[in-house]
Amino acid sequence: MGDAGRSLAAQAGAGLNVLPNELATRRLLLRAPQPADARKIFDAYTQSAEAARYMVWRPHAAVAQTEAFIAECIALFGEGARWPYILALHDAPDAPIGMLEARASGYTVDIGYVLAQAYWGRGLMPEAVDALAGAALAVPAFFRLQATCDVNNRNSARVLEKAGFTREGRLERFVVHPNISPEPGPSYMYARCR
Repeated sequence: MGDAGRSLAAQAGAGLNVLPNELATRRLLLRAPQPADARKIFDAYTQSAEAARYMVWRPHAAVAQTEAFIAECIALFGEGARWPYILALHDAPDAPIGMLEARASGYTVDIGYVLAQAYWGRGLMPEAVDALAGAALAVPAFFRLQATCDVNNRNSARVLEKAGFTREGRLERFVVHPNISPEPGPSYMYARCR
């Protein structure tokens, strides 16, 4: 790796911002979170049991939970080692429909995502994941994007496959999805590398 690659690897490790603040796809805008997003996200999906089914968090019972979450996302985005992007349609940039987060650790970027149920089945999340993967893998410091999904979450597995990720294996007793079980369950590991 050249000096530029080592420099970006050091920046990524030091938490400096190496991914863009915004990404655009054909239909979507991926942008930094804003305080005004909290109420809209609560209404769109954080209070939804179905949207939270395979998440590592329980549905939010009150908008105050979502406000605290968004405040944390804003602080994290500014640090640069994590990029919790808000997803919005181009024609409604102030109406969040989901989130896609990237978390850098060394040469690897872990991703996680959630989409409001009203937008499922439209190919929006594969479009967003593909755009983020392209941007991240263009950074010399990053060689691998990875994501896990519950073995029963076929829709999430399909999102990753459509975005060019390859299933690398099954991880037993890997993560607790509290909306399914209090015990850790199995997940598939997916990756996209350069």
